[in-house]
Amino acid sequence: MGRPAPRALTRLRALARSDASSIRQSLAALGVSSAGSLLAGLTLGAITGTLDKFPGLLVLVPAAIGMRGNIFGALASRLGTAIHAGTFRLSRRPDTVVGQNVLASLALTLAVSLALALLAKAVSVAFGVPNTISILDFVVISLLGGIVSSIPVLLVTLGVTAASVRFGWDLDNVASPLVTAAGDVFTLPALFLATFLVGVPTVSALLGGLCVVLAGAALVGALRSGMGLLTRIVRESVPVLCMAGAVDVLAGLTIEKRLASFVLFPGLLVLVPPFLEDAGALGGILASRLSSKLHLGIIAPTNIPQRPARDDFWLTALYALPVFTLVALSAELASTLSGLATPGPLRMMGVALLGGLMSTSFVMGIAYYGAIAAFRLGLDPDIHGIPLITSSMDLIGAFCLILAIVAVGIG
Repeated sequence: MGRPAPRALTRLRALARSDASSIRQSLAALGVSSAGSLLAGLTLGAITGTLDKFPGLLVLVPAAIGMRGNIFGALASRLGTAIHAGTFRLSRRPDTVVGQNVLASLALTLAVSLALALLAKAVSVAFGVPNTISILDFVVISLLGGIVSSIPVLLVTLGVTAASVRFGWDLDNVASPLVTAAGDVFTLPALFLATFLVGVPTVSALLGGLCVVLAGAALVGALRSGMGLLTRIVRESVPVLCMAGAVDVLAGLTIEKRLASFVLFPGLLVLVPPFLEDAGALGGILASRLSSKLHLGIIAPTNIPQRPARDDFWLTALYALPVFTLVALSAELASTLSGLATPGPLRMMGVALLGGLMSTSFVMGIAYYGAIAAFRLGLDPDIHGIPLITSSMDLIGAFCLILAIVAVGIG
């Protein structure tokens, strides 16, 4: 008689059978996320010349990409909770739940994009990135890139929410990967296009000044709007998004400091966006599910995770292996077809899987304890969970990626 299956494997099989629909939805969304992030990776690999021309720009890139996911991923998480609670209604009125959430997301886009520009410049100078672009150039690239990319990402977020209601999907399972993929696809080209508007002192000064005024007006207008939900979302979101942005900027600095390795093998740059975004998407799914369970009373904010939370941990681990395998294979294939040098398929696979497994090991603790900390403090985990997990995974994921690159002997 064969040995009985380990308890963990037995539990995983039971989860796969009992929650098969959620698994299919999440894996499909993660597959779309990987494909979208791969397009962003190809864009990043193709603009190494631009990154060399504008020193410090790479410090801003992960923060700008991550911020789209933070702002609109949190929007989707809040709408998902509204769906579960039965309070979600689509409406064009600005004073409704959906309307106030949309206005808050747009105001946050402007205000936080300005903060990211200031952070990217400060960190670049403080850590000795030579000949960085001016503060006004950072402001123009960050705000114009943020504005141009946020409109389609907002439309994707609302479209996914409407589709979830219509087709009976669980928004917690699909929103984070799809929104982060949209952020990847639209943000990098928008930032690249914005670089064509900088470098001319008069133009940069004029556009930079207008961007600063617009961002300030949006923030003040949201806080003084008289709409309770809008004001609350903005007031609670600004501090956590600024902290998340600081973490993302440090992630960009980590990659900037290894730019030589990425210039030698541009295929590694192709790997960066899907790797970081899939790590964040895994955490985003987990954070959204945990937040909904806390709001609905399915789990309590205990120091030791209860069984429904542990089940979500197992599902996250189940997703990780195929996700990072797909990331490695698709990045290698896309780089080869695009004529970008890579360290070879085996080492690409080694980097993605080793870095991915290290990243996933951090996802569970950050997602769970971040959610229960927010809940205990009387804050909304839907507002704080997504920015916390995605920005943390950008920094931790960047470190894990660099460690994996060193471990497999690249650069």
